[in-house]
Amino acid sequence: MTKTATKSRPAASGTRTAQPRSRRNGRGSRQNGKTLSAFITERFDEFSRSQKDVARYIVDHLDEAAFQTAEELARRADTSSSTVVRFSQALGFDGYPELQQAAIEEYRNRVAEQDGPGQLFDFDHSEFEASLAAEHANVEETARNLTREQVEACVSALASAQRVMIIGVDQMAFFASYLRHLLALLDIRAEVVSSPRQDSITRLSRVDDETLVIAFSAGRAHPLVVRAMKLARHRRAHTLSISDATLSDVGEHAELTLYYSSNSPSFTRSNAALLAIVQALAYGVYARDKAAFKDRIRAFKLK
Repeated sequence: MTKTATKSRPAASGTRTAQPRSRRNGRGSRQNGKTLSAFITERFDEFSRSQKDVARYIVDHLDEAAFQTAEELARRADTSSSTVVRFSQALGFDGYPELQQAAIEEYRNRVAEQDGPGQLFDFDHSEFEASLAAEHANVEETARNLTREQVEACVSALASAQRVMIIGVDQMAFFASYLRHLLALLDIRAEVVSSPRQDSITRLSRVDDETLVIAFSAGRAHPLVVRAMKLARHRRAHTLSISDATLSDVGEHAELTLYYSSNSPSFTRSNAALLAIVQALAYGVYARDKAAFKDRIRAFKLK
């Protein structure tokens, strides 16, 4: 994903008159036709590492961030509330309340454009129903944002790869292993790297220009995943990123990218859309030549 960095920052000053100027800088940029998400994306490269975590979360989870306190947003972005405040000020706001108001405005505009209410925040629902509604919305949003060309390119890369290396650490290790399982049913051999142990490093050393490296990430990518993608690009391997962050560190090093929505009213990110993508990729390979895979799948079902 290409990002454009703006070199100018809001001027800092110790005088009281600097506060209104900061507010005008932040609001002025958005009033010139930029939404909060676009403003954050444009200035993404200027932020510190922890501020980038806040930026990613707001851009990809705007409908949640618009209704969260600074403490709640910090917890979901895996950072501190003081970082959220500093991030707000780095954008030219006096504090988090102003940034939140900008998020609410953008969220309301999105809802109006969609000509329907934001079901994820319908407080008449029970917690169980709200969670199910969020999962449904995530799958729908993911499908809406993926193009047929993107999906076809990813399926083609997977079907034609001589070697497949799947990288997934922590909670992403499950999805990496599940994709390997589905590919094994189609007689496509794949290796999984799920930890920085020596055997995993040895697997990465086998990456070459005939390898397809698939990286899973959620939020800030694990350092091992980023290193693996850099190594893959250095060795001219094909690369595919599957992430819930449009400003992902992993996506910067990937030829192909699949984005999934992970909004959730719960205490953890939603993985429903991610699971759907994994299954859809495997089905896409299977659908290319059902006759060739039919006997193998039938034999597996009889076991």
